[in-house]
Amino acid sequence: MTETGDAAARPSAVRLTLRQPQGETSLLFGAGLAGAPELAAALAGRTVFALSTQDLRALHGERIAGLLAPAGRLVELEAPDGEAAKSLEVALPLWRQMLASGGKRDSLLVAIGGGSLTDLGGFLAGTFLRGIDLVQVPTTLLAMVDAAIGGKTAVDLPEGKNTVGVFYHPALVVADTDFLATLPAGELRSGLVEAIKMAAMLGPELLARIEEDLPALLAGSSKALLQVVAGAAAAKCWVVERDPTEEGPRKVLNFGHTLGHAIEGVLGYSGLRHGEAVAYGMLFAMRLQEGRPEADPGFFARLHRLLSRLELPPLPLGPGDAPALLAFMARDKKAGEAGLTWVMPTRLGEHQLRQGLPPGEVAAVLKRFLADPWAAARV
Repeated sequence: MTETGDAAARPSAVRLTLRQPQGETSLLFGAGLAGAPELAAALAGRTVFALSTQDLRALHGERIAGLLAPAGRLVELEAPDGEAAKSLEVALPLWRQMLASGGKRDSLLVAIGGGSLTDLGGFLAGTFLRGIDLVQVPTTLLAMVDAAIGGKTAVDLPEGKNTVGVFYHPALVVADTDFLATLPAGELRSGLVEAIKMAAMLGPELLARIEEDLPALLAGSSKALLQVVAGAAAAKCWVVERDPTEEGPRKVLNFGHTLGHAIEGVLGYSGLRHGEAVAYGMLFAMRLQEGRPEADPGFFARLHRLLSRLELPPLPLGPGDAPALLAFMARDKKAGEAGLTWVMPTRLGEHQLRQGLPPGEVAAVLKRFLADPWAAARV
């Protein structure tokens, strides 16, 4: 991963490069990125499929039009908001629309939206005509720090989240932080959880920055948010370059996601945002690890305090929901023949990957956790 400067860019712009099996992904972070030379070069003279949602176009139509202005020919594609976008039922008519509109192997798909939309966009681009070029334009904090970077694309099945997908990297990621100005506080909080995950596992300096700047981040400070977006993205690029298909080191990014995805599934993808569910998953992973000699209680307490400052919504599940959560986790896409691989934090910047934890142990800890998810924070 390399970082470069550009004298012609606005002072706030940050550029990164992610080297991946398909080549290189250029990443651009900053405010007011319409007209950025990388984006103009990618769109010029091409048929561009612009995938977004009706609500996002109503809110940011002028900004989106400015970003897409260099396109040779523009075809608008529409998807539902949120997790509802990630289904084969949504993908099928979009593939057919792309074909009917004259899509070719050298066409380009630009996905403009949050994490669910960028997941869908990557899946569409990676499978249409065996793969067309992709530009990700994330519009939420969660998508900017995580979902739009690294090439993981997928749709859901009723039995599990992200169960059908491909690794397919964008040629370009354009994270215009002006989109963040209209995000509600809950969406900022959800994205910050993913940044905290990245910082706790990979970036001690980033974690300290988030702790210090948390009030400004939750208030939507553009300067504070850009620093966190760029820092979290750099950390993700670092680990993705070393493990592009999640065979080893990249698994650290699943911290909190095993139970988090199960919570989302059992709740029917409503009631908690993705990052909020992941935060409870992080708390549970620490609960599983508590008391082991390799676990640093000081780090655990620090992470508990930071997550508690986010003022998460209550977890709307109790001990009686443990069987449903366990059944959902058993179908998790990360599970192997030997069972789930848990990302177990030990201390700042360190973790273990533990597979084959006894099901009875997990079930017992889960029931206690659901009775009081924050109990360890008060010890």
